[in-house]
This record gives sequence, C-alpha cells and structure tokens, in this order.
Amino acid sequence: MIERTCIITRTCGSPDMMIRFVAGPDGLVMPDLTGRLPGRGAWLVPSRKVLEEAIRRKAFARSLKQDVRIADDMPYILDCLLTKAALQSLSLARRGRGVIIGTLKIITAIHTGDIKMVLHGTEAAKDGRRKIAQAIHAAGKRGVEKPLVVTLFMTEEMNLAFGDNNVIHAAITKSLAADGFIRRTRQLMAYRDENAMSWDEDMAKAVKEAE
Repeated sequence: MIERTCIITRTCGSPDMMIRFVAGPDGLVMPDLTGRLPGRGAWLVPSRKVLEEAIRRKAFARSLKQDVRIADDMPYILDCLLTKAALQSLSLARRGRGVIIGTLKIITAIHTGDIKMVLHGTEAAKDGRRKIAQAIHAAGKRGVEKPLVVTLFMTEEMNLAFGDNNVIHAAITKSLAADGFIRRTRQLMAYRDENAMSWDEDMAKAVKEAE
C-alpha cells in the first residue's frame, strides 16, 4: 500500500489512517473520507489541531496548487463527517454480526476473549460500566486479552446506528465485520485527541466506585 504524507506534520502513513481533502469545481475544499473523489488530493493526519493549522497556514492552496475556499466551520464539519462514518460502520458491523449488545451477553463474550473493544454510551450508568469492568478484570486474571474501553458516542447516536431504542453498551468482536468500524473509530478519536480508556483506568474507577 502506498503511504501518504501529511502536508503539515510531514508524517507518512497508510491512507486508511489519513484524511484526504480535495477541491470541488468551485474551489471549495472538502474532506474525501472514501478517497474516491476525483482530482488532486491533500492529506492530513486525523487531528483537529492539524486541520486548523493547515487552514491558518493556507496549506491547502499550496498543496492543491490552486485557489481554494474553506468553510468557516470546516473543523466542525469534519468532526460530524467522521462521526457519521463511524456510526455507519458500526451499523454495518452489527449486520455482519460483529457487534454484541446487552450487558449480560457482553460479559459472557468478554470471558471467551472474543471482544476487541467495548463501547459505553456517554450516558451509561456507573453500575453497568462497573459490571463490565469487573468482567474484564476477571477475564484478564485468566490471561484473556483486555479489550479497549471507549466512551465516544451519545446513547442516542448508538440507538440510531442500531435502529434500537435502548443501546447503552456494545462490544465489538474480533471479526472482519468489525474492522471497518474500529478503523473509523480510531480516526475519530485521533481527530478529537481522545484516547481509548485503558482497562487499568476503567477498572480503577470501577473499584473506587464500588468501595
């Protein structure tokens, strides 16, 4: 796979973990998350700060070799597009049976070692988080690989992705069906400069809350 170079940081990376921008016929710069829009492309690492720096330095005009226009709210627009892409991938992953919902089912799957990532809705109750964290702790003591724990989407967003009205927790399995969602999630987290909560941090909070 041919690597791309960020026009600001000069970091090289796979197109899957970079964001491509193109200029439309009217010169308006737009993100190309699929990498399929025609024309010359400019690449950035997924970072809101880097995007803001590219805008400030007028880097798109130089890289695309033409006069361009940039929407005033481009950083917000890109955040929305990345969020939408991740949620669409989440919906596809569930259709491909790469997602498990329901606290009891998630806990069972954690003990089998089939889970790569756990999602908590931002409004998830502490009790549900604690039960899942304790399952990760118990499985870890048996040598089971610890999944990433992510709180990134509002419960309403998760409901829309699943066509359900009560999705608070979800688990992403180790499957091809879920790989696209995991990649999109990592892009969104990098753009927002957010890290997946590690198992140790999650468990520490759970233990403290249970005391």
